[in-house]
Amino acid sequence: MTYTGKRERSGTVIRTPPADGGGRYGLLLVVLVGTYLLTAFSGAKLATEVQVVLFALVLLIALRTSPLPAPWPFVIGVATVLGTAVTFWTSASGSRNGKASEDLWKALLLLAAAVIVVRRVLAKRTVTIQSIYGALSAYLITGLMFASCFAAMDQLGTSDFFANGQQANTQTFQYFSFTTLTTLGYGDFTAAESAGRSIAVLEALTGQVFLVTLVARLVSAYRGPDRPDPPERSARPEGDDLADDLAGDDERRE
Repeated sequence: MTYTGKRERSGTVIRTPPADGGGRYGLLLVVLVGTYLLTAFSGAKLATEVQVVLFALVLLIALRTSPLPAPWPFVIGVATVLGTAVTFWTSASGSRNGKASEDLWKALLLLAAAVIVVRRVLAKRTVTIQSIYGALSAYLITGLMFASCFAAMDQLGTSDFFANGQQANTQTFQYFSFTTLTTLGYGDFTAAESAGRSIAVLEALTGQVFLVTLVARLVSAYRGPDRPDPPERSARPEGDDLADDLAGDDERRE
């Protein structure tokens, strides 16, 4: 690690630590929002199939600013690409096991991305706008991850995931996941089995802890870019101010 310093007349060197480099999460946030909207507003099967590729892209973007030492980013990146290709191919058959493996792979990709992003955000010494972008990205990743878990449970289970025979697809799982994460609890979709209810409670607790501890702390500690201080007025002798006042009085008398 290199340090830059400034030498004074006394011969001592003042060393300052390098600027705290941080991840840039604006692109990651845009990809996440685009992925959610693509799936939510498109009923096409292609949109749900491409979702696993987009989630792999999310992890690769998170790895771009990961503090992991080499060669771990490269190894994880290669495993992400290969695993995504295999699960995409197996899910193309349309079998329940193939779809379940794809949903589990999505959840694993998003879990890894969330851990990488949160670890990087917490490691930063200062809170910037990129830190807030990272926290929001991790929040969206968490909701999408639980949605994939619910979808995998539906594929692996022997009964319907939702009570009262509610339709289960990618759109409804995302809707149910984010309403649970934010603890809105509309009640129009509820898990039928105890396993689904347990995961839903875990997601609600995760959402509350995430908002209260991480996002609120980052927003409260955020400081905008430092602005230069206004130039100080040059000090003037007290006698000059008194002379100006007397001169003004003489002009008014004339």
